[in-house]
Parts: sequence; C-alpha cells; structure tokens
Amino acid sequence: MSEGRRMTPVDTTWLRMDRPNNRMVIVGVIILREPVDLDRVERTLAARFLAHDRFRQKVENAAGGFWWRDDERFDIGRHIRRARLPGAAGKAELQQFVADLAVRPFDPAHPLWQAHIVERYDEGVAILLRIHHAIGDGVALMHVLLDLTDDEPNAPMHGVEQVYEERDDPYSPPWEALAPLIEAVESGVRASAGAVGSALGLALRPARALNLMRDGVNVAAELAYLLLMPMDSPTRLKGPLRGDKKVAWSPRIPLPEVKAVGHALGCTVNDMLLASFAGAINAYLTEKGDLTHGVEVRALVPIDLRPPGRARELGNRFGIVAVELPVGIRNPLSRLSEVRRRMRALKKSYEPVVTLGLFEALGYGPKILQDRLFDLLLSRATVVMTNVPGPQRPLYLGGAEIDQMMFWVPQSGAIGMGVSLLSFNNHVQLGLITDTALTPEPDEIIKHFQPEFEKLLYHVLLDEWEGHKPATPNEVQTKAVRKTRRKPAVAPKAETEAAAPVTTPKRPRKPAPARHQDLAAPAQPVSARPRLRPRAKIRAKTRAKTRTKTRGSA
Repeated sequence: MSEGRRMTPVDTTWLRMDRPNNRMVIVGVIILREPVDLDRVERTLAARFLAHDRFRQKVENAAGGFWWRDDERFDIGRHIRRARLPGAAGKAELQQFVADLAVRPFDPAHPLWQAHIVERYDEGVAILLRIHHAIGDGVALMHVLLDLTDDEPNAPMHGVEQVYEERDDPYSPPWEALAPLIEAVESGVRASAGAVGSALGLALRPARALNLMRDGVNVAAELAYLLLMPMDSPTRLKGPLRGDKKVAWSPRIPLPEVKAVGHALGCTVNDMLLASFAGAINAYLTEKGDLTHGVEVRALVPIDLRPPGRARELGNRFGIVAVELPVGIRNPLSRLSEVRRRMRALKKSYEPVVTLGLFEALGYGPKILQDRLFDLLLSRATVVMTNVPGPQRPLYLGGAEIDQMMFWVPQSGAIGMGVSLLSFNNHVQLGLITDTALTPEPDEIIKHFQPEFEKLLYHVLLDEWEGHKPATPNEVQTKAVRKTRRKPAVAPKAETEAAAPVTTPKRPRKPAPARHQDLAAPAQPVSARPRLRPRAKIRAKTRAKTRTKTRGSA
C-alpha cells in the first residue's frame, strides 16, 4: 500500500460534513455542440483527470486521521460512464438526472468523483461531473475544469497548460490585508491544543462571547458574532429537509450587458446579480401568498483565501461570510442600493479568516463537536451562495465546442437551497438546487431572475433615451423622495369648484381670533385665506397714505 498523504484539517472538516439529506457533492454540467466524437471525449476526460494524483486516490481512515492513498483497484470505467436520458431527453430530463446524482453517495473504497457522458441530448452531448467537496472547492475545481478543455478544437490529447486569469474574489478584502491575519490564525490553531475547546466554549457560553464582542477583540468578536447572530426571517425556504433534490438554471444573460448596467448605476456585477436574485425570491414568495415586507434571507458565501500563485492547488482554502439579502425591499433600485451598501461593509470583515480558522480547528477535533457547531451556525442561514468567474472565451473539449457550463453548490447542515453564479464566455447563468420538501419547483424562482435584472436595465435605457446621465441607486431614491414632496398641480376652475378641497394633514394650529371675527363660525384655514397680489398691496399702501394726509389737513 502506498504511503499516501495526510488530509488537511480543512479538507477533513468538509469530508465529515456529509449527511444523508445533504451530500457534499459538487455537480457540474458541460453541454457540447455537435458534431461530437464520443470516443475522443472519453479519452480526453481520462487523460486530463488522471493528470491529477487526487483523482487516482481514495480516502482511508487510519492513524487517527484521514489519508489520500492510491486506489490499487482503480478502474477508469468506474468513473467515466455513458448514459442516455429517458423520454424526450430534453432539459427537464437532464435536470432530473443532475438532481439524482447530487444525492447519490460515493463508494468510499474508490476515488470520490465521476463523469457521465449523456448521449443525444438536445442535438448535442451533456457531460455531468460530480466531485466530492473534500477534493477541492469551487476555485480549485475551476482549474481542473480548465485542464479538461482547450482553446482550439485540434489540441493534442494530453493538452497544454491553460492560462487562468486570477481574479480578486468579489466579496473579499485585498489579500495583502488578510495574509498576516490568516497566518496568525492558522498557526494559532495548530499550536493550541485548546483551540477546539475554545470554539465550543463560545458556543456553549454566550455571555463569554458577548464579553469578547464588547471588548473589541476583532477575531474573537467575529467568531462570537457568527455563533450568536440572530436567525434570519422565517420563510417557506427553511424547515425540515427530505433529502430529495431538484435543480434548475436560468437563461444566459450577456455579461457585457450586466457590466454596462452596473457601471451606469455605480454597482459591481455581483451587486447586480445578488439584488436580482433577492428580487426573484421576493416575487416567488409573493406568488405563494406570503408577506415579504421586512424579510431578510441570509446567504453563506464562500471566500477564496488562497495566496497569489497557488490558485491551482487542490483542496479547500476558503472562509465564509454571512450576507443578508434584503428580500423585503420591493423597489429594485432601493434593493440594489442596500445590497451595494452591505457588500461594501463586508470588505472590512474578518469573517472569512475566522471561519477558515474554525474549519481547521474542527478538523482536529471529533466529528460530534463539528456537527454541533455547524448546526448552530447553519441554522441561522437559508441559502449557500457561491460565485465563480470562469474564462471569458470559447473553449473546446475533445474537439467539440462548449455551448454552456453550469454547476451546483452543495448545501450544509439543514440548509435547503444552493445558489451558483457562473460567468463563462461573456455570459452569466444562475444555477439553483433545492430540497423538494421546501422548494419542490426551483424553476418557479429561476423564472423571475432575468426579469428582475431587466427592471434595472430598463431604468438605465430609459434614462439614456431621455438624454440624461444614468443615476446611481442613491440618486434615484433621492429624486423619488423629491417627487413625492412636490405640490399637486392646480385643477381647472370648474373641477376645483365641484370637487372637495384636498389638504395635506398637518399639525393643527390654533389661529388667533380677529377683532371682528364671528367666533361662532369656524376659523378659515390658513391655506384657504385670500392672498393679495403685489399690485393690490401697493394700492392699499397708497390709499392708507392718502387717508392719513387728508386727516392731517383737516
């Protein structure tokens, strides 16, 4: 038996997070355009996957930990298979196949991955990839995906190293600000035998966590906040899980269009997509007859914390931030403005580093402690949401052009919804996976995503058509408030005499009684009193002077 390599504590945490109703399985779909040489596609997948040692290795529990060791009975036929869809073999059948694979457990005696080549799908071929989260996170697996593909159709079988542009995570602060803190947290976790006990102590003794927050200890305060943050709004999206899944994906939205609208409104692409998804949830809940005013849906968002130059390494290297989506704000511009404000505030957060340290600490401890802490954290959220930027150029696999790419993020604990945003070849798509006990038809949410984005697009186009510079969401709200404060236009005379006077409710003022006023009659409102014109005022002053002179001469 090969010596193998010990699994990192963070990967151990994600390996042990598997539950019967939530498998830690990342599922992806690659749709190829015809013509497709199935034999070439199969050979390409085998050669490219096995270039990574991790895809030849199984997981063994030995010597008080988990190890990656070569599978001596490795058979590529167990991992790369062909399949055909039933019935019409269309989108609905493919969605059901993806959902079935998302809940299927891996055989622990063999490497934790599979590729299914679906023949005759929608005049093309679909490739379904399922990979356990312990092998890598979204950023690492995006590099694996790129290694499967080529920039031209006639590339050699073993391919060439793909160029992947490293980008800053859309949610995280700059790496330079995080690096010293990450190193300190990780070294502290490794050096301290009581690190796991400290985390449990914060969970079991809330008063201690509150004291840390009052003392302003940044890292400890962030951990205390995560463990003590209030529940998000109770909605039909939360509750006991069944374990059966459904998946859906949105139509493709041109990425340049999203960038242009974001630039016009002073927002990032991620602000736009998050606000559009929050609007889709609002529309879905409203359709179901639920009240949405003030509803907040908390999403747990993974943040890549790899140092520059190490993005190709397999494994998990990310923290998590909790993002409150303002679902209860119906106005799309107001909702976008609030999302932008909250995302900017997260740039100063220590949450990603703190959660990465927590994942590592839990990897050293017993599974029962990990389950207890994660149940506490995950019960306060509704959605797991991830955003992975892919390459913005055409790609080929086995000589066939890739038409679409999509993936679905696994959920943890009792969370029943996963949201995945992927940009590829200048388009953006939203993928949604849900537990059928809570959301049996995720397409009912997906159908609102693009219309919510188009509401923002229409605002920008309308401003440009009117010849004005598009305003930011804050400016739009200010204009709306000013419009509501304007006085209503004066109605025609005939309508004014027939209609009852409309007055704005004001704080009542007690008018001083005039000397010759009939006290029995109601006082005349100030707004209804006749106002003298400027010329009438001049004539009145002239008459008063004339009367004074006349009396003086008399």
